[in-house]
Amino acid sequence: MTWEEVLKVIFPLLEGVDLASCMAVCKQWRDIARDDYFWKCLCAKKWPSTCKTSHPPTDTYYKLYRNFYKRPNNRRLLPPRLSFDDLEFFIDIWSEDRLIFSEAVSGRILQNGMKSPPPGTSNVLSYHLEVPEFKMTLPVEPRFSIPISNTVSASVLVGRKDSNKVARIVNKSVFDYIDRTSYRALAFDYLDFSPLHPFVSGIRAWISLLFMDDGNDGAIDVFGIVMDFCDAANTKDEVLWLLDLLDWK
Repeated sequence: MTWEEVLKVIFPLLEGVDLASCMAVCKQWRDIARDDYFWKCLCAKKWPSTCKTSHPPTDTYYKLYRNFYKRPNNRRLLPPRLSFDDLEFFIDIWSEDRLIFSEAVSGRILQNGMKSPPPGTSNVLSYHLEVPEFKMTLPVEPRFSIPISNTVSASVLVGRKDSNKVARIVNKSVFDYIDRTSYRALAFDYLDFSPLHPFVSGIRAWISLLFMDDGNDGAIDVFGIVMDFCDAANTKDEVLWLLDLLDWK
């Protein structure tokens, strides 16, 4: 068996990344690896229906696989039109019908976040606050305590200083889940987007109350508030782009 025949037996067994690497070995290997039959085999694994016609959907199966075998990871957003300096957040929290927290908070404060968790913060919660995904974090001073038996809810509006318009982020959502492993009480609401963006939907705004592990199972001692849009935005620019799409009124 010649070396060309050996390669033609081996190449159909390779994954696309490995077959592409073989093309870089030398001209002879490249000429054999460019045989569209090998790439048709790869396309048949990922998109079987593309091999049910007499010809590939693109010029060649090699081109089809090269263009679509994975999502590009180098896409970059344009700089957002908003900045946190343009924004002000209005946060209200109730325990039953009693208002227990009410603050107007500048966007810059939420952007800067919590520099370091206070002493006594659990390791799990500290790790959550330190991971690179962008969060809007507000230290709470003075702290407040909430009985576990109470129904606790939150509303959050955001205002734009550049246009004097307001959008809703959270609408009286209930903290119906308390995660005692990460010391967070969580609530969410679905964002309201502008009618100009009818195909953007189903993205949640999460708001979390951060509390201490003080051994009191009957109440939580809240020292911080976190908001994020982790369904769709993990960087500061992504968050700003998402906020720009809201239904501002």
